[in-house]
Amino acid sequence: MGNDKRIPLIETKNLKKYFKTGSGMLHAVDSINIKLFQGETIGIVGESGCGKSTLGRTILKLIDPTEGEVLFNGQDISNYNTRKMRPLRKEMQIIFQDPYSSLDPRKSVIDIISEYMLIQKTLKSRKEAYNHAAELMDLVGLARRYADAYPHELDGGRRQRIGIARALSLNPKFIVCDEPVSALDVSIQAQILNLLMDIQDELNLSYMFVTHDLSVVKHISDNIMVMYLGVCVEFATSDDLFENPLHPYTQVLLDAIPEPSLDKRDQPFKLIKGEVSSPIDPKPGCRFASRCEHCMPQCMEEAPEYVETLPGHFVACYMVNEK
Repeated sequence: MGNDKRIPLIETKNLKKYFKTGSGMLHAVDSINIKLFQGETIGIVGESGCGKSTLGRTILKLIDPTEGEVLFNGQDISNYNTRKMRPLRKEMQIIFQDPYSSLDPRKSVIDIISEYMLIQKTLKSRKEAYNHAAELMDLVGLARRYADAYPHELDGGRRQRIGIARALSLNPKFIVCDEPVSALDVSIQAQILNLLMDIQDELNLSYMFVTHDLSVVKHISDNIMVMYLGVCVEFATSDDLFENPLHPYTQVLLDAIPEPSLDKRDQPFKLIKGEVSSPIDPKPGCRFASRCEHCMPQCMEEAPEYVETLPGHFVACYMVNEK
């Protein structure tokens, strides 16, 4: 997005991912264009079912795109098969949402963290892999005394630290953080977020941070993309999005963030009315139209263009772009 002349680490061009269902094609990701540069974080936000996790998995080629391009360091990897993707797995990793189900319950902590290194044969011996795994435990703040423990013996925060250490084990450049703190207590969330940011500064990593919590994404992201039913409705820098949200959906999401203030305890919430439209063979028009209080006739007839309304601030909304 924008006029940055640098080569993005990750870029998508008109990326689509559809799933065939008994009722038609489910448009999980529809025409997404993003750029992510080395050392930066892009936050992907939206309510459950908007396609944000599918977007991350499609970029990682865990699932194949239906259409469009995924570029890694300027190289189109959209049609890479499993064999061609294998070396790139060292460069691209994921931290999963559930820190328990994503870990093998039959393996100890040290075995889980060293597993990728042994599969990819990045080190000469199992002993070297274990030694590096122990160093990663230090990096993520996991005491070495847990090396022989099993996931069920640890709390959620420590389990997620295992997942982070495992993702770092191959020295990647890009990590998809798929709601990595949503299953954790609030106090632990802050610890994990700060850990991710410290590691990013130390290793110059690039993150795609997927979440439904805007208060979390503001803390970690350079840029934020708001998704609704598979499409991007707004993109801006983190500061700009919070100071000047333009799309009605973004405004409602921001209004839903609880504020710890007694002065505002009686302030009514701004609710979204109407039903979520079906992502299966969606009708023409804006996908948020059925729930938007500003809906106009043209919103139901044709999808609004996604344009740069302000410098670096992109919006798809007739109400905003026709002013």
